Amino acid sequence: MLVLVGTALGINIPELGAQPGAARLRGLRLLHTHLTEELLSEEDLMDLLFLRLDALAVLTVAQTGEPLTLQYAQLTAEKKDPPYSLSLPLTWDAQDFSLSEETEALEAQFSAQSAGRAISGNERAILVSVSVLPHAQQEKNLDELARLCQTCGITPRARMIQRTAHVNPRHILGKGKIAELEVLALQHNAATLLFDSELTPAQLHNLADITERRVLDRTQLILDIFAQHAKSKAGKLQVELAQLRYLQPRLAGKNRAMDRLMGGIGGRGPGETRLETDRRRNRERISFLMRALSELANKRAGLRKRRKASGLPLAAIVGYTNAGKSTLLNTLSSSHVLAEDKLFATLDPVARRLRYPSCREILLTDTIGFIRNLPDELVEAFRATLDELSDADLLLHVVDANDEDCEQHMASVHEILGSLELGKIPSLLIFNKWDRLSPERRLRLSQSYPEAIAISAATRFGLKELNERILQSLFCNYEPKTLS
Repeated sequence: MLVLVGTALGINIPELGAQPGAARLRGLRLLHTHLTEELLSEEDLMDLLFLRLDALAVLTVAQTGEPLTLQYAQLTAEKKDPPYSLSLPLTWDAQDFSLSEETEALEAQFSAQSAGRAISGNERAILVSVSVLPHAQQEKNLDELARLCQTCGITPRARMIQRTAHVNPRHILGKGKIAELEVLALQHNAATLLFDSELTPAQLHNLADITERRVLDRTQLILDIFAQHAKSKAGKLQVELAQLRYLQPRLAGKNRAMDRLMGGIGGRGPGETRLETDRRRNRERISFLMRALSELANKRAGLRKRRKASGLPLAAIVGYTNAGKSTLLNTLSSSHVLAEDKLFATLDPVARRLRYPSCREILLTDTIGFIRNLPDELVEAFRATLDELSDADLLLHVVDANDEDCEQHMASVHEILGSLELGKIPSLLIFNKWDRLSPERRLRLSQSYPEAIAISAATRFGLKELNERILQSLFCNYEPKTLS
């Protein structure tokens, strides 16, 4: 038994050790005394939540030192507000209950809730959005975050959305919302809290300390996806550089919070064994990677120079991730590049030569997909790859017309192209997956974007018109002919 003595203002609870599991109680009960007639306070109940205690009880004491009343609280597995149950305050010797039996029953309820949810190899997470954006837009952003989770191997279990005018700079959430989030994670057997926005180093550490769960943000998730999908040497170097740059300001010190940030989702990949907490070694590794990528950029510049001398026009496929760029490349060039219904399924750039019946040839390239708020670390690390776009004679902007947010995706692509100073390159707007659209949506998009080309890369619908428009854009003296 541990006995602590506090003051009338409060008591400091020492470090209680590691948790036995994300959805389990700690295995500790806290009984404390109030030297007044005050029963369980709001602060007491917050301790119950954040410490995940089996039970928390208060014993009121008379001025003469005699015990008066006893009240206790336990978390509840039911999804209700408040997320705990309070006993009636009775005289201390009139209580008739067994905390051991009630705790076992509570553990059984939590286990029953999570039964059937566990998926082997998948990490369970709660998705969180804290933003000034409208609720509907936050829902859409979490939909995209859930798709990123699917690509990464994380299973979303629940969501929390808070619209606020001012984001808490220390914890991003207020204490009440953090308590609600903790209960949500406990009820859904989730070990990970995944935030849609990028968290500051202080927010990451503070949230990990308070919740004792793995705390990730959207940038870490995207970095992890890139780490899984990078296959070429250049891709692995670029991903590692982005990971190290992200971690650099977050290596302030190694504590239990940092232990939960290192490794696993957001920390694995080509450079995971080198992600040291020592800033000096981290900087040395970053310098080495930058030199290696600089050499790579010089080699690619030489290749582009020789290709330009050959006079072969270059068309580059760009667009939001999962818009169907790789499928279009495969269809036009009869290739077999990996094309999956996942975000960022392919990373490494691919080039194919296209020969048309008119004895004309072009070079067609596919690059990494874009996404809203593309992390700065990735843009900078993939600069050598994205520089390929600067030599393009024509950009083929592929849009998933079947996506309700396609116009926002188009705006995100234009924003990224503008930041890369590629906005002046001629482009063709291509609405892919046209065969999946309703007649009403087809009419609306056709009226709003009359210059767009409607195609289906999977069924080859509209490819004849697309090929004609590509040749017209790349060859000034081209006269339209029948293309197969």
